[in-house]
Amino acid sequence: MALLYAALLTVWFIMCIGVQSQYKSKNKCIYQGDEDTYTFYQQGDVVLGGLFPLHFTCEICCSFTPRALRWMQTMIFAVREINQRQDLLPNLSLGYHIKDSGDDIPVSVKRSLLLVNGQPEKGSGQSCEDTQKEPSPVIVGEASSGISMAVLRSLGSFKIPLVSYFASCSCLSDKREFPAFMRTMPSDLFQIKALVKLVHYFQWTWVGIIGVDTDYARFAIQLFLKESENVNICPAYVHLYPVALTQDAAEELVKILKSSSATVIISFTVDSYLHAILKECRRQNVTHLQWIASEAWATSKALWDDFGDLLMGTLGFAIRRADIPQLGSYLRRVSDSVAQTSHFLSEFWEETFRCRLNGSLNTHVHGEEPQNWPPCNGSESLDDVYTPYSDVSQLRVSYNVYKAVYLIAHALHDMSTCESGKGPFQNGTCGHLYPILPWQVCVTFYFTFSPSNIFDENSDPIASYDLMNWQRGSDGSLQLVRVGFYDASLEDDKDLVINEPVIMWHRGEKVCAPDSLCSQSCLPGSRKARQKGKPVCCFDCIPCAEGEINSIDCLTCSRETWPNQAQDQCIPKTLEFLSFQEPLGIILWAFSAFGACAALAVIGVFIIYRKTPVIRGNNVELSFLLLLFLCACFLIGLTFIGMPTDWLCRIRYPAFGISFTLCISCILAKTVVVLMAFRATLPGSNVMKWFGPAKLRSSVILCTFVQALICIIWLITKPPVASYNTKFLSATIIVECAVGSETGFWCVLGYIGFLALLCFLLAFLARKLPDNFNEAKFITFSMLIFFAVWITFIPVYVSSRGKYMVAVHVFAILASAFGLLLCIFAPKCYIVLLKPERNDKKHMMKK
Repeated sequence: MALLYAALLTVWFIMCIGVQSQYKSKNKCIYQGDEDTYTFYQQGDVVLGGLFPLHFTCEICCSFTPRALRWMQTMIFAVREINQRQDLLPNLSLGYHIKDSGDDIPVSVKRSLLLVNGQPEKGSGQSCEDTQKEPSPVIVGEASSGISMAVLRSLGSFKIPLVSYFASCSCLSDKREFPAFMRTMPSDLFQIKALVKLVHYFQWTWVGIIGVDTDYARFAIQLFLKESENVNICPAYVHLYPVALTQDAAEELVKILKSSSATVIISFTVDSYLHAILKECRRQNVTHLQWIASEAWATSKALWDDFGDLLMGTLGFAIRRADIPQLGSYLRRVSDSVAQTSHFLSEFWEETFRCRLNGSLNTHVHGEEPQNWPPCNGSESLDDVYTPYSDVSQLRVSYNVYKAVYLIAHALHDMSTCESGKGPFQNGTCGHLYPILPWQVCVTFYFTFSPSNIFDENSDPIASYDLMNWQRGSDGSLQLVRVGFYDASLEDDKDLVINEPVIMWHRGEKVCAPDSLCSQSCLPGSRKARQKGKPVCCFDCIPCAEGEINSIDCLTCSRETWPNQAQDQCIPKTLEFLSFQEPLGIILWAFSAFGACAALAVIGVFIIYRKTPVIRGNNVELSFLLLLFLCACFLIGLTFIGMPTDWLCRIRYPAFGISFTLCISCILAKTVVVLMAFRATLPGSNVMKWFGPAKLRSSVILCTFVQALICIIWLITKPPVASYNTKFLSATIIVECAVGSETGFWCVLGYIGFLALLCFLLAFLARKLPDNFNEAKFITFSMLIFFAVWITFIPVYVSSRGKYMVAVHVFAILASAFGLLLCIFAPKCYIVLLKPERNDKKHMMKK
């Protein structure tokens, strides 16, 4: 539609030129079209055009905008200020030609063409040279992005620059499509980045987005959706409503707001389009929303009187506030002096004081009839009322207008002072300002305001926003409180600063920010499972498996770490091993020490009573060796307690195997001696010569050598090592001795079992020999205990894990060692210590 209007009015512009030329040949100049005399105009060497949305037209009213009148007056103030300076354009005076755009595309395009073509007085009949207003080579305007695009498509082919003070659409940064566009308003690209950071800061992941159906809102929403994807912000809804908002459309929109679970809503619009929506929100009692304002209405006070209760706590980014010295006094002075002569100012005067000036042409304002107002009596004063026109406490857009005029002035100054053959003009036209051609101004803009710390590569100003919060003052008025800022020139992690404690939220509280989530955050120990067909912000919470922490997906901790109690981070696992300090370790090493001491005590008894028949009658030398080896077995149990290391593991298992082999070998030798001793009593038997002390020692060494050989092969091929076992997914790392070669381990146990079985069989054969000299029955019983312990040990050992597996091994060592010590030596100690009368040769020979 904007393109259609632009095309039609361009045709009108060409026809108008043709009509003027036709009448010019007769030295007559006739204006074609509706009369348009309501302007601010001042003659000058260069006349700057201006377009401002002084009126907003809807179906039932024509709304006057005092703020836009302040923008107009700011342009006039800047032009007059420049004309008074001697350092800027000293030889050239600026004029202005300012029109009302009506916030409407057809009106704006038509009046922009009038500005650049010059406008004759209607029906004067005089020569065009006498009645023609000076054409403007550059225009300051427009406020709306959509209107600016329509104007640019009409004027762009003529390279007539348009310098906007409020159009922020990022689409206007495209220099191929809009080569004649400049602005003092930052691009929406910066505003969108700031809004995304704001929403992400307060962890609002589920937000509603609405906007008026214009180029400004469409491009802004498109950018917001693209940027928000990077930080997992999801739109609960995206709704564009028409410019001419009907009651049915407003009801439909508010129903969407009411039914959504999103409590934060971002609105890309201007204040004039929000009136009907807020009115419908109140009718449907939709009062829970936290509004986020785009910069187009973040500082507008027009909505507060009617909807302050709904807009309390609104947050929005506004362009940086600035001061313009003496502007406030100028606005009051000029309004008092020219209210009777300027149509724009008289209309403002009438609306402000609700009275009628002489010769007023106002006919319909805000649904009222100005004809019914009383006459103005001359006592009215702007000092007695509040109006946005005279409010200079929040100069933001006004300062953009001020900068736009100065931007043009500096460009003209550069044109007038540049050196020939340098800069943008290489053809000798430098310094020629009469007449000024629009393309010269356009070229000078891009040469003077090249990328820097003020402008980017698209000639857009670097953004710097204030974060504004709408708060209610003590008198009920709107207080725009600065609660933070965004500066695009700073580093990415420092560009947004928020003073959160001073923010007043939508319910009038300063406690904490409201929540706006599709799904509540998952509790520790659970993960997010996305709901089918919904955005990533909508999810169910599913418990994490053991060993995982909650994240977007449950994250498995590394082998060395484990979730903490809250299951929100991985912490190092604790090390588990059988230590000397824990109760189980204390019990085991205490029994080991006790067993070793008991074996040493028996050795002491045997040494003291070594010449008695009971001691001498059962191979004293083998008994001493057996007791020493049993003491070693008790002490070997201590190597299984404590933090395993590679060397400790390599000592532990061979020492265990060899010590028990020595014990069983000694018992085997004692059994053979008992058996052979009674066989040797038969007539003609010479068997005892093979079982002398030297032969017995050799047999013990030979049996032990086989076990030692097995251990050596084991240590060479695949030795035991300290292992950190994490495969059981517990909160601990089991530090254990891995046997290395399972074959080697079971060969050691198997060889001990083989000797024990052989010993048991021989002892069983000697069970019927005379009791007083016979140890066979005690050896038999000790072997039965030994087998019972180690047969029980195997399944328990295989099914145990960690320190309990080690404890089972130590228990088996101690139990079997105690079994041998008690079964073989306890009876002898009993006789020697408690029954000495039985410790004589006569008693021993009784049977």
